[in-house]
Amino acid sequence: MTTYVLGIDGGTEGLRARVFDLSGRSIGDHAAPYSTDFPAPGHAEQDPEAWWAAAGIATRAAIAAAGVNPTDIAALACDTTSCTVVALDDAGKPVRPCLLWMDVRAHREAAEVLATGAPSLRINGGGAGPVSPEWMLPKALWIKRHEPEVWARATRIGEYQDFMTLRLTGRWVASLNNLTMRWHYQTRQGGWPDALLAQLDLKDLRDRWPSEITAPGEVIGPLTPDAAAHLGLPETCSVVQGGADAFIGMIGLGVTQPGDLALITGSSHLHLGIATREVHLSGVWGTYADCVYPGRHVIEGGQTSTGSVIAWYKRNFAPNTSYDDLNAEAAVLPPGAEGLLAVDHFQGNRTPHTDALARGAVTGLTLKHTRAHVYRALIESICLGTRAIVEAFGTAFEAKRIVVAGGAVNAPFWLQIHADTLGLPLEVTEQPEAPCLGAAILAAVGAGAFPDIDTACAAMVRTARRVEPDMDAHAAYAPIFARYKAAYGALKAIRE
Repeated sequence: MTTYVLGIDGGTEGLRARVFDLSGRSIGDHAAPYSTDFPAPGHAEQDPEAWWAAAGIATRAAIAAAGVNPTDIAALACDTTSCTVVALDDAGKPVRPCLLWMDVRAHREAAEVLATGAPSLRINGGGAGPVSPEWMLPKALWIKRHEPEVWARATRIGEYQDFMTLRLTGRWVASLNNLTMRWHYQTRQGGWPDALLAQLDLKDLRDRWPSEITAPGEVIGPLTPDAAAHLGLPETCSVVQGGADAFIGMIGLGVTQPGDLALITGSSHLHLGIATREVHLSGVWGTYADCVYPGRHVIEGGQTSTGSVIAWYKRNFAPNTSYDDLNAEAAVLPPGAEGLLAVDHFQGNRTPHTDALARGAVTGLTLKHTRAHVYRALIESICLGTRAIVEAFGTAFEAKRIVVAGGAVNAPFWLQIHADTLGLPLEVTEQPEAPCLGAAILAAVGAGAFPDIDTACAAMVRTARRVEPDMDAHAAYAPIFARYKAAYGALKAIRE
């Protein structure tokens, strides 16, 4: 009998299920969409029942596409959007729509959390912030204050991940991954943030949170009869703990060892590295102990606007030109776009400045410059922003290996400038759906096919290609990088 595993990726726009064999080969997948409601500015909600419906549709279709016997699927694991908060009653039914990760209605509550100065906040920029209104505590506090009737009915407060676990196994169990990075849980300094909850008048939140915790890769239990019937799987299929999509994506990229960095690209960039030790730095999130791998620390940085900046430029200034043509025009220009410098802070800066009021800019314009110069300068600004984040990680994290996922893997020009500005090679893996593969790897470990995550990654993740840096270009970027860093302070001075 051939053994297969299932990875389920609960994303913002829909849920994808993908069947893998134990070599990491995808043999069948399907995505089922669901909708998002925006009832007020800053609000974003989804119906958790739509997630569960999508799970049944996607899983059954993925198994059919794979052409395998459902009884040969030994285990499954899920990754889901992080900070998507659910409120459930005793029966596990939603008492209101979820507060989606992008929901920022709790901005006042976030400021209150930061103002406590609690020791458990040191993972947020070394204790200086920010605390995002996207996170668990501000959202829970908002529900308690603004919807007391919901709070009274909600005997369970958790995340998308916990909702899926409850529906799959009947158990109210939290992922250590989500707890350590967004719930202020500290595996090595006291566990639950009880003092912080008391300061916020949220002691009753602890009664609503899951009391049991499992780490990614640990078996939670078998499917319930209802869940098995819903998914078209046998009750013997094991459910293995997963976590937040980007962090489980690290596993799917094979980012497991100190010095490894996952560069997850798209409308924004996320930078997740394996650090050698615990450290808490200004402008940097983490480190998170045991967040993905036992005994290792994850360090996190982010750029708020990256691909969205390029999309903005094309939409407004080159709507009838393809990206291929724009890239070809910009590729013939030298590093620095002949004196043009851009700053990528179009929606503020997350790392290293944690400045929501920072703004983008293009400086050095002359009559010689063309749209190609502006396009190249914008791309360079994004790549220099990534370099600034790696620099901000300091001695806690020295990037030795960078694995890229997301939209940039299909943009050779963008990848090359990333490599050149960093002075490091970039790797692209065979499987583009890194979170799905990461979940499947955890399922394989839980099924006993591999003794640990490292061994499973070695068997199931493969590099498709490497992008080598042009070291002459890297040297040329040194003074440009210095100008880029100086631009933030100069722009802040005229802003104020």
